[in-house]
Amino acid sequence: MSRMIVIISGKGGVGKTTTAINLGAAINYFKKDVLIIDGNLSTPNVGIHLNSPEVPVNLNHVLLGKAEVFEAIYEHKSGIKIIPSSLSIKELKKIKPEKIREFKDDFKKISEYIIVDSAAGLGDEASSAMDLADELIIVTNPEIPAITDALKTIKLIEQKKKKILGVIVTRVKKNKIEVSPNTVKDMLEVPILGMIPEDINVQKSINIKDAVVCIYPKSKASRAYKEIAARILDLNYDSKKDKESIFEKIARAFGWGR
Repeated sequence: MSRMIVIISGKGGVGKTTTAINLGAAINYFKKDVLIIDGNLSTPNVGIHLNSPEVPVNLNHVLLGKAEVFEAIYEHKSGIKIIPSSLSIKELKKIKPEKIREFKDDFKKISEYIIVDSAAGLGDEASSAMDLADELIIVTNPEIPAITDALKTIKLIEQKKKKILGVIVTRVKKNKIEVSPNTVKDMLEVPILGMIPEDINVQKSINIKDAVVCIYPKSKASRAYKEIAARILDLNYDSKKDKESIFEKIARAFGWGR
């Protein structure tokens, strides 16, 4: 049976879209069929992150009744399927976010795992994405404002009686300033699925317009996303064995094998 997993956050700028894309890429790494949907209608970024900002048919066309779901699907070179949303403000004004719930069965016919990147915050778009979900993952940073907003998000999800898979904490620096993992867990009272370390390769992947899991598969962030994916899939994955060897580092430094 297909699983609809919605990625959500209480505030913007915490790495929600990056997490949605790379969690999808990590699940795909384990040979699973994955669809990533840009459910952030107001400020869509999935297409931008994966180098397809403007496409002939997108989710907006589907929600407006101008296209079928299958017409809005595009395939990334990795094999991941994506349904981008439109960057057009004109189209946005015509769309009712709650319409997305009507296409849940259609989405679930496409892939085994459906990852939905929700809008940030607790507005109508985020609420509609919550209603679409079988399971939800909250993304936050190890900072009090972000954790406070994540807690509000969790309370709203609980009111909707939806299943929370857990929390992913991004941009972890492991310094004395940020909130510790144990404190995050105690404050939110939900499982911590994983901690994504601060990694320059994430920024590089955004500039290149691809998932860090695809282009820097042995990076710290990529291995952290794979650990989370393996946990969700109930598979074994040894992050240490997947680490870049000294010989691979030397080859990369000198550009060998390119």
